[in-house]
Amino acid sequence: MDLESNYDIAATAQFIQNHNFTRVALQFPDDLLKDSTRVVIALRKRLRLLREFDVAGNGGEKEVGLYVMADTTFGSCCVDEVGASHINADCVIHYGHTCFSPTTTLPAFFVFGKASICVADCVDSILKYALTNSKPVMVLFGLEYAHSIQQIRKALLEPSTSCRYDLKSEIHFADVPTSAIFPSKDINKLDGPQELGSDCSNNANADGASGTRYCIGGLTWKLPEGQSMEDYLLFWIGHDNSAFANIVLTFNACEIVRYDAAENQMMTDLSQQRRILKRRYYLVERAKDANIVGILVGTLGVAGYLHIINQMMELITGAGKKAYTLVMGKPNPAKLANFPECDIFVYVSCAQTALLDSKEYLSPVITPFEATIAFSRGSQWTGAYAMDFGDLINNTPLEVGKQEEARFSFLKGRYVEDLEDQEYVEEETEELALVNVTEKALQLRDKCNSLVKGDARSGAEFFANRSYQGLNIPDDNPSPEPYFIGRKGRAAGYEDENNNH
Repeated sequence: MDLESNYDIAATAQFIQNHNFTRVALQFPDDLLKDSTRVVIALRKRLRLLREFDVAGNGGEKEVGLYVMADTTFGSCCVDEVGASHINADCVIHYGHTCFSPTTTLPAFFVFGKASICVADCVDSILKYALTNSKPVMVLFGLEYAHSIQQIRKALLEPSTSCRYDLKSEIHFADVPTSAIFPSKDINKLDGPQELGSDCSNNANADGASGTRYCIGGLTWKLPEGQSMEDYLLFWIGHDNSAFANIVLTFNACEIVRYDAAENQMMTDLSQQRRILKRRYYLVERAKDANIVGILVGTLGVAGYLHIINQMMELITGAGKKAYTLVMGKPNPAKLANFPECDIFVYVSCAQTALLDSKEYLSPVITPFEATIAFSRGSQWTGAYAMDFGDLINNTPLEVGKQEEARFSFLKGRYVEDLEDQEYVEEETEELALVNVTEKALQLRDKCNSLVKGDARSGAEFFANRSYQGLNIPDDNPSPEPYFIGRKGRAAGYEDENNNH
């Protein structure tokens, strides 16, 4: 497929021209960065042609500045508004895989790409799957295959296809309503398709009929009134990636199969994906026993991230635990190992990067939804799962607070009590608080007067319990010491050493 078609050069240039953007940031993932130079050349050529034929004079005489962005601060699926703000960009053109999360300050246009797929083989797989089941089939897909969905629909409606197969179930398709999103505060100022990700809610009546509307990862579909997703079979077209994991966990009560377009075969064994849900339940139980919780900021652009951070802070402190907010870009085991005092981390990010496989981490990493279950009083996991933290903002907040009675810990195998509120730390001075927590942390264990470390309740208490606390400055002489001249030369042989060789 040629460059013009694969990167939607014409549609991108038209979007820029219609809204008179003059500073445009082009965000490429690492695997597409090699094509960035050719995309910029083709885009400038198309914009030049549009300016020449712009007889209405809508500001098209201004030169458009194109800036290529790479190495995003957080996940490449999100719009990097932080990087775009460094060049005062008017909008962001996002290329490649995307989570379609709503933006905070900048409008964005998404170029999904056009992955190759055998339409005939995909249609046969859908029909064979539909024939073996009586339930209706809902076809979901990765956004890179959105360009082929119309062809697949037409192939299913052909008379030759209807003659070969006697379908007993209905086949429905999700839609991609728009390729552009705008911040809510600017959505009325710009002409164009409105962003549906944050406005997608239940009982939507867009077409005048009652029903339930679903939006996830840029896809949207509507079910008739009285039906739920458990009444449908899900057929996924795409790779086994974060978008598919989002579908599996969100609709874990549905039967799901995946069609691999690269291998032209249908995958029915999803035991590995189902096993993820069991591990997430284990991490929820692990979080209940945590004393110190770190809130990892995994996005600075997804709309509502500040609200969910404050919501998590109130939830954690209300449960009698200590919370710290950490901003470190993309998390990895080495970065989080610098905070050994944290028993658990809550990762605030988009729906497709929130799920981290934290087996190699010193402390587990959970999602805001899992934190809501772990730290809410009397909450139970019903099996429902939410990856998007926007669902937690819109829902009614659960009752939080320290449990008055002891609860049973499945990991410790005994009853435990939650920690007391952290308000006393704020009332005391910093020096007195450090002395108090140090005395509580050191306890005599046996006649040998050996010391055992208690459970730390804050970062200061954990630091006081450490055997090594860094270089100690003598208190008797606080004045700076005179400097000394160090050695000269190389480690193989300094100048002050007698080298006999």
